[in-house]
Amino acid sequence: MAIDQIHDLQQVYRKILHSMSRPGTLSSLEKEAKELDYEQPCKKATMLCAMTLLDAEVTFHILAENGRLIERISEYTSAKYAPIEEADFIIILESDSKQAVSQAMQLCKIGNLIDPQLSSTWIIESNRHTETGNLMLSGPGIEHHAHLQTGMPDVFWQSRRSRIKEYPMGIDLIFVDDNLNVACIPRTTSVTETEVE
Repeated sequence: MAIDQIHDLQQVYRKILHSMSRPGTLSSLEKEAKELDYEQPCKKATMLCAMTLLDAEVTFHILAENGRLIERISEYTSAKYAPIEEADFIIILESDSKQAVSQAMQLCKIGNLIDPQLSSTWIIESNRHTETGNLMLSGPGIEHHAHLQTGMPDVFWQSRRSRIKEYPMGIDLIFVDDNLNVACIPRTTSVTETEVE
């Protein structure tokens, strides 16, 4: 792997932070992905996010329990694999079933009122994101409202609403796609499903 652990991953971090502070905004990881010179058992953007955010101090869970991916992420980040109820980061592959994802949403950590930071951050693969679509976003970092398409079903957003209703507890979502884009929806963002015209 030829990726620069300092420069390239700092750029990825800045882009994730940009999209997290401006929910619904797409940031491209195309430049950094070119430095991943080995085939990965997941999307390149997924691996870049994992390499940037995970370290020996955190735990992660992969819903599909992909042994090769678990080994690769542990090798690159020194993070430990953990059950979903304990994991700091949860990685959802595009092949994961809707039912498994909905169940995971009910099991993951959302922190508590004293330590809301003890919650999980999700890295979610999907086919393609656009800044248009049936999701209307509002909240901090959005002037009026923003739109986003992630490919996640309505039941996913319903499950998310049940886990973020007691702010500051909740989960933060990072979406990655085939076009090497990243989009973020923090727990402070309200998501409403609308009809696409």
